[in-house]
Amino acid sequence: MAYRDILRDLMDRHPALASLEADMLATHSLLRDCFAAGGKLLVAGNGGAAADADHIVGELMKGFLKKRPLNDEVYQKMLALDRERGARLGEALQGALPAIALTEHSALSTAFANDRDAHAVFAQQVWGYGREGDVLLCLSTSGNAENLMLAAVTAHAKGMQVVLLTGENGGRLSAVADAVIRVPARQTHLVQELYVPVYHTLCIMLESDFFEI
Repeated sequence: MAYRDILRDLMDRHPALASLEADMLATHSLLRDCFAAGGKLLVAGNGGAAADADHIVGELMKGFLKKRPLNDEVYQKMLALDRERGARLGEALQGALPAIALTEHSALSTAFANDRDAHAVFAQQVWGYGREGDVLLCLSTSGNAENLMLAAVTAHAKGMQVVLLTGENGGRLSAVADAVIRVPARQTHLVQELYVPVYHTLCIMLESDFFEI
């Protein structure tokens, strides 16, 4: 399915998002180029957006709409190493787009928050995980979360790009992000309701880039 067909399906189901087509295409292009070059996606957000960060990673790291079977060369290597387990892995494993939710590391996060600076927890993870060519995706309904601002500064210092998914105001983060998607809402719960169809659509577009079936 072509990108615009995927987007048209989104707009038909959620007419309020019709104005986002150009920004979603730009964001998709940035993410596609990152994965095509062997990069990875780091995702962060607070509160409900922390759950969204984990949700996004779940859609990228395993099959979403497609089965994403292993290619035969990898499968044969596994069989050569261990025929029984190789066959099992060949049935179980799926192609993945490498992504990490920075919200899921409680021991690291609480230790760093206690020992150093709670607002810099995401920045520390970007510093440790991030490499030039990777992308940081920030989810912030206001666009003003200080911990995400610190993470964005760190990402740019590492040669990464920054994507922002936010409400219609955009906030301070919109001024430093390389790509911004502003959903047409201001209240937190309404913004977050619109996040899901947006990032589901981006995941579908990316899956169509890298996996045939």
